[in-house]
Amino acid sequence: MAGHSAYHDRLPYGERLSADPVLGGPFFPFDGDVRVRPLDEPVVPEPPRKGEPGGERCPTCAEPEECLVWRDERWAVYAGFEPVGLPMVALLMPIQHVTLHTMGPDLVAGLGPMIQRTAVAIGRIPGVGRTHFSRFGDGSEHFHIWFLARPLGMMQLRGPMLAVWDDLLPRVPDEEFAANVRTLAAALAEGGGRAVSR
Repeated sequence: MAGHSAYHDRLPYGERLSADPVLGGPFFPFDGDVRVRPLDEPVVPEPPRKGEPGGERCPTCAEPEECLVWRDERWAVYAGFEPVGLPMVALLMPIQHVTLHTMGPDLVAGLGPMIQRTAVAIGRIPGVGRTHFSRFGDGSEHFHIWFLARPLGMMQLRGPMLAVWDDLLPRVPDEEFAANVRTLAAALAEGGGRAVSR
């Protein structure tokens, strides 16, 4: 298969891997019997992501105002696209439809400051202990970074399973989430750009 490597060749496709490496870990949110799904064979070539030729239209470019909370001439922050269990789940994206690999030097130079600025702004939301951020890039071609707010004192939620906890925790009430969005947008606007009322 094209794209195969020695890494691919040694994987046990169709078999269930052991869950032991994560069971009982301090950040693993599950107790009891856990079964790992059998490992699927690779799909090569990979199916197109949203925004790529042959894929669905880029949702951000199709509706750039949907869930927009703040923007300037280069960057935008989005929140509220689904019910969340954390105080904030947000996306930072360039206005321009680019990938990490095609991003121009001006955007690359501004990425670090925007990550810091977004994390600090989320930290202004009452009850936030830390802000996690990550980039996956498997759903949409348009470059985006996820930000997740870990609630203050919730030490069990630390680490890479925070996104899973977001799905497990009770939904943040709409009024409270709207207030959190206003706090985020206002904090971002203090450094320039404009908050978008929703």
